[in-house]
Amino acid sequence: MTAPAQTITRALPRLDSRIVLWVVIALCVVTMSTPQAVWDTIQHLRVPDTDDAMRLVEVRDLLSGQGWYDNVQSRFLPPAGVLSHWSRLVDAPIAGMILALSPIAGPALAEGLTAALWPLLLFGLYGWVLYRGVRHSFGERAALLAVLVATQTFGVTTQFQPGRVDHHNVQMIALLGLAACMIRGGFRSGLIGGGSAALSLAIGLEGLPSVAVATLYLVGDWCLRGRPARPTLSGFGFGLGAAAPVLFAAQTAPDQWAVPRCDALSPPWLFLASAGLIFVLGATWAGDRLATIRARAALAGLCGAVMLAAFAAAFPACLGGPFPGMPALVRDHWLLTVNEMASVPKLIAGGQWEALAFHPVVALASLTAAWLAWRGLQRRAWTVAALFLWPGLILGVFQFRGLYIASGFVPLVAGAVLDRALTQAEESGTGARRWGFALLGGSMVSTLWMAPALLGEVLLPASRTAPDPGGAAACQSDTALRPLAALPPGTILAPIFLGPSILLRTPHSVVAAPYHRAISGLEAAIEGLGGTEADLDRVLTALRIRYLVACPARPADDLQAEPAFATRLARGAAESARLAPVALPGPLKVWRVTR
Repeated sequence: MTAPAQTITRALPRLDSRIVLWVVIALCVVTMSTPQAVWDTIQHLRVPDTDDAMRLVEVRDLLSGQGWYDNVQSRFLPPAGVLSHWSRLVDAPIAGMILALSPIAGPALAEGLTAALWPLLLFGLYGWVLYRGVRHSFGERAALLAVLVATQTFGVTTQFQPGRVDHHNVQMIALLGLAACMIRGGFRSGLIGGGSAALSLAIGLEGLPSVAVATLYLVGDWCLRGRPARPTLSGFGFGLGAAAPVLFAAQTAPDQWAVPRCDALSPPWLFLASAGLIFVLGATWAGDRLATIRARAALAGLCGAVMLAAFAAAFPACLGGPFPGMPALVRDHWLLTVNEMASVPKLIAGGQWEALAFHPVVALASLTAAWLAWRGLQRRAWTVAALFLWPGLILGVFQFRGLYIASGFVPLVAGAVLDRALTQAEESGTGARRWGFALLGGSMVSTLWMAPALLGEVLLPASRTAPDPGGAAACQSDTALRPLAALPPGTILAPIFLGPSILLRTPHSVVAAPYHRAISGLEAAIEGLGGTEADLDRVLTALRIRYLVACPARPADDLQAEPAFATRLARGAAESARLAPVALPGPLKVWRVTR
């Protein structure tokens, strides 16, 4: 190199790797969603899932003057309606954004802008919690790498895509915050963590297994270490025990305070939170008098046994899970057909190769966190990460929804592992160790797993026997439902998955939607659309149906050997004297009930 060139090189400012990472993160955030998806959300209120549509229906009702404590969806199974178990704590900020944007953009565009911006704002909050938590244990570069990996983790990005106004993203943030507080330790962190756990439970009980595991860890830590672990346990107990009743009262009508609900924060779960608070008060009062592991374990075991026995005696229905008393017909022909309830064997049998972008990274992160916790390096951080990953992974083998929360912890593990690979390179570590960590961290990036997923689609196209999601999406679109909205309002019998979109995009009422609190509507849709002509006639008469709607791309399950009458009707292979076809553009088939 010539002397002038050397001078120029020395004069150039050294580019900070942190700046490079921030720039790459910004680019990845901008490209997390396609411009078309953002535009469709803003202009046509495109939403990814039925739950997102139902959330917007609830928000609209709230903005239209429905009471804060009135969670009855009156157009769902009229005339009585259906009492929703969803939280107003998620409805409120979405409604606030729509109100703030309406004077500027108008009500319709304000809804679209909110549906697009709300998930992006939540991803910013998730990234901040992730960054703060990883930086505390592993340093700033690891934290930046974790945020970068988050933008490439499908289990994360699917929860923050445009239109994703459901509650799973808020729960992911709350439980990640709980984990960060557990790792940091201390009374203040425990208090914030307990409040985060209470927020997660108030929003929905999907996070209950994670909260239970976190509680067991903190109690076990106190049993083993005594005084050093007591502040975190005390803070967590006070935070959960105090915040849970407050949040419950804030979103539940007073006349419902004594009603036990197994699927939402209510007396059964408040009982456990209060019992935990009493245990924490006892442990705090006892202080150093419980000087041995045996004494502390005895107190914890006795209190736990009494608490669980009392719970089983007082609320036996909740021992069977959140769906007590669900009929076999509904379980087999609705619940077990929903994608979030699908097991790994079912996904593989159906040729749904996209599962490769979700399960392997959670499995690798779980194994890595457990391995590094066993090795003893940053043991508390790795142990807590493993505690939140493993339950999700195990549940995810049997039900896909188990990955919802666990996926949020994959970037934490991947960021720390990739940082360790870079540290090995800087310290001239052995090539095997350096490249081993690099390969391990890279294998936790979901986008890399798209290659085998796409390969499976190309090489084994005939293996896909699962229903085509494109057909269902077309039937739920604004384009498909706008003509239906022009018809005089009435009650519609339609496929279960169409219910929320009909409520969102039309003035009509529906019989069925994918929610377990409306069992009679689910039974009516399954029997009417999957049964014989007599079954359909019985449902049409009993529920005073005005319109029958079918999505030919997604027919109902046949309840007998021959195709269901409604399916043959949609194919043009059958007719009914009491159903008059309504000619509408688009993929939907519509009939008016004449008598």
